Amino acid sequence: MATPVLSATEPLPQREAFHEAKGLAESLPDLLMEARRVANTILAGWHGRRRAGPGETFWQFRPFVSGEPASGIDWRRSAHDDHLYVRDTEWEAAHTVWLAPDLSASMAFRSRHAGASKRDRAAVATLAIAELLARAGERVGLLGASKPILSRNAPEKLSRLLPAAGGTELDLRGLRQHSDLVVVSDFLDGMDAIEARIAAIAATGARAHLLQVVDPIEENFPFGGRTEFVDPETGERVTVGRAEAWRTAYQQRLAALRDRLRLHARRLDWTFIVHRTDRPATEPLLALHARLTDRGLRRHAHALRVAAP
Repeated sequence: MATPVLSATEPLPQREAFHEAKGLAESLPDLLMEARRVANTILAGWHGRRRAGPGETFWQFRPFVSGEPASGIDWRRSAHDDHLYVRDTEWEAAHTVWLAPDLSASMAFRSRHAGASKRDRAAVATLAIAELLARAGERVGLLGASKPILSRNAPEKLSRLLPAAGGTELDLRGLRQHSDLVVVSDFLDGMDAIEARIAAIAATGARAHLLQVVDPIEENFPFGGRTEFVDPETGERVTVGRAEAWRTAYQQRLAALRDRLRLHARRLDWTFIVHRTDRPATEPLLALHARLTDRGLRRHAHALRVAAP
């Protein structure tokens, strides 16, 4: 049986849930702006995912190809010169992507080596993904807190719901087969609890993308001498005389947890990405956006095969 992974933290005062939610709500305007900056950085180097296909929105005129049905010819455009043109519409097969950020008390941790707290980085990642997906015409929802939203201003709508959402327990009632779920967490709850959530998600038929957000000292374990560790969820305190003696065992346990998560991800065709808060927020989102986009293009190719006569 897997033993829980120790989450090493510097002393952190226990806060009430109300104050946690209030603090998050006050920081959301800045976090939303940061999420937009991250999304714009990603899209600046992205060629987009627009494709011709079933839909009502005009995309482009292109030359008529011999063998195509004549019903596809746009005669008004073709009358302007000596060539025949087909009017393509943009593919509009909106997909549902659910977002599940962990904004619990343990995610509020930030060491002096980090660029942001784990909670703030999880919120930025969630809103940046919502921004990217909204621009791509996908439906985006906050798991357990909203219905899927098909709107360009989906990030703003979801940001207002974040303070009341974001626990480690996932409400999977809205999750359906063929949808995607992005879970942003530190995944330091212990392997038994994590595997129970993985099994519950897999049973819905959805595909999950797991983004593990950690503070650099949670990987490096730089502690030495007499050190007090505090569980920010329960307030429980553990004092050790020689913290450096725990380093090897802790790092081995963390590596074992990640190996298990990668194994589950490969088996289920999911995604598992690790992100440290001393690194730019764009790094994991580039990989995640590519994964979601790749899946969208595969759905599109399948739809075209099904629609083909």
